[in-house]
Amino acid sequence: MKTPICPACGCSLVRLGITKESAVIRKYKEKEYSFCCDECALMFEENPEALIEETNSLVVCPSCLAEKPISQTVAIDYQGEKLHFCRCPHCMTVFQEDSEYYIKRLSGEIEFSGVFSEGRGCCT
Repeated sequence: MKTPICPACGCSLVRLGITKESAVIRKYKEKEYSFCCDECALMFEENPEALIEETNSLVVCPSCLAEKPISQTVAIDYQGEKLHFCRCPHCMTVFQEDSEYYIKRLSGEIEFSGVFSEGRGCCT
């Protein structure tokens, strides 16, 4: 399951509550990239190759939305798709209790106001 990750800072846009419509979009080599803020987009423009390489192996835990290098995750097969979880056993347990919710949230189908929804947000 692919979820948008800012290629500059490595933050999950879902975790931050940033929708596809509210993300900052830039094109690089015919590919669109989604950023959490204008500052990250500017940072990306200065050295895109290095930042793409740096964030390329990041995945997002479906339960806690933590960003992790794929090598530091536990993978499970879910309906023919490989999902990567942080190593916390609780995350896999809560996922099994309501997997449809977590899949929809991870893909952006369910609105999630983000971890900063109660106060100052990311990059503000």
